[in-house]
Amino acid sequence: MNKKRVLISLVVFMLILSGCAKASTTDSNSLAYDQKAVFEGARPGGMPDTDGSYASEMPVAPEFSNSPSMVGPVFEQMIIMNADLTIAVDDPGLSMTAIQTLATSMGGFVVSSYIYKTQTSTGLEVPEASITIRVPADKLNDALAQIKAMTGDAAKYTLTENISGQDVTQQYTDLKSRLRNLEEANTKLSELYAKAVKTEDALAIYNQKMQVTEQIEVIKGQMQYYEQSSSKSAITVRIVAKETIAPITVAGWQPEGVMRDAVQALINFSKGLVEFLIWLIILVLPIVLIIGAPIYFFIRWLVRRNRRAHAARQEAFRKSMSEQKPPASE
Repeated sequence: MNKKRVLISLVVFMLILSGCAKASTTDSNSLAYDQKAVFEGARPGGMPDTDGSYASEMPVAPEFSNSPSMVGPVFEQMIIMNADLTIAVDDPGLSMTAIQTLATSMGGFVVSSYIYKTQTSTGLEVPEASITIRVPADKLNDALAQIKAMTGDAAKYTLTENISGQDVTQQYTDLKSRLRNLEEANTKLSELYAKAVKTEDALAIYNQKMQVTEQIEVIKGQMQYYEQSSSKSAITVRIVAKETIAPITVAGWQPEGVMRDAVQALINFSKGLVEFLIWLIILVLPIVLIIGAPIYFFIRWLVRRNRRAHAARQEAFRKSMSEQKPPASE
């Protein structure tokens, strides 16, 4: 039984390898059609036969010449475009509702949205909102323009804007090729399963078929994610009230300028202090150690020698004084 399972596993492995080799040969002859089929959702020329050729009643991919004068085919790319915005408006709640309506009118949808309360520096309680929508990728710029227009002055009240893109054409094409190979292997396993006579053989084939089927579902999910993400761009908008960015004014005096200057002065002082410490550690300290250490130990040696000499003189003096006898009295 173990030998048969090993044999079946080897057969499945050889089928997958043959499918990969066959796919690479087919892709080199019909690359333009395969790239186009990625985005149209259908494979031109029909599904391949067991020998790797296309069915005769279906259109066959044309052969491209290698001549330098021949213009190469142009392939459509699959790009995932996303955007992040921070805008200031008079009423964040109304703007969030307007953005929801905008997404629906453009054929998109709302992914998430929420609104909450925050406080300004003066203690005023104001609303703040955040919303994420998806709109058709070809309408991304139009949607961004309309959202920024809700501020009344896009140049002034568009606080942050970030647009990012990710090219997933190669990843999608690889997934498509892997899916085709796995589906061919799954078909071969179904044929082996139908021809199996013994229960243990059928069970081994069934287990292999379940593993291949699971991989097929995972790849289909990844491909669906790429398709949806590239067809509809995500826009995340943080909506704040204009009161939160208004300058503080005290009797016509705006202390924000003084505060900015003070912060800049603190930054300059910190910068100078750090630069001084760097010079001290890297340049001054090694020089002091190289030159100052010998001088320090030399002076220390002189001081100790002088102390010992002075102590010796004091000791000799005391000894000489003790040896002298006082004069005898008459």
